[in-house]
Amino acid sequence: MAGKSNKQKLIVIGDRVLISPEDTVERTEVGLYLPQTVIEKEQVQSGWVVAVGPGIPLPEPGGFDDEPWKSGVQEPKYLPMQVEVGDYALFLKKASVEIKWENKKYLIVPQSAILAVVRDSIDLDLDDEFEMD
Repeated sequence: MAGKSNKQKLIVIGDRVLISPEDTVERTEVGLYLPQTVIEKEQVQSGWVVAVGPGIPLPEPGGFDDEPWKSGVQEPKYLPMQVEVGDYALFLKKASVEIKWENKKYLIVPQSAILAVVRDSIDLDLDDEFEMD
């Protein structure tokens, strides 16, 4: 097995999103330091989307077949995610799970806990500044 790398890969499952959290502000604009208890009470947090899962798994339409002799293995189908890698997300902090991967802190957040995303857009049409999906 010479030449093979033993590097592990983190795979996000289902409708979950891996977020690199933005550093929390520990000081006010006038320079006062905030205690950790005040920072922890924030309900909304933000960060950069690093990875997304495939989406919500959909049931197979022919899953209740009367023909059990069919041996075709079908690929699972997913409802795609709205969030994309590179988005800046605002999400409910209480729904997130903190993990440490390769000495860096990340948060795993279900897509349903994401309130809004900011995405770079090449189209400069001002009417499209706010999208309603």
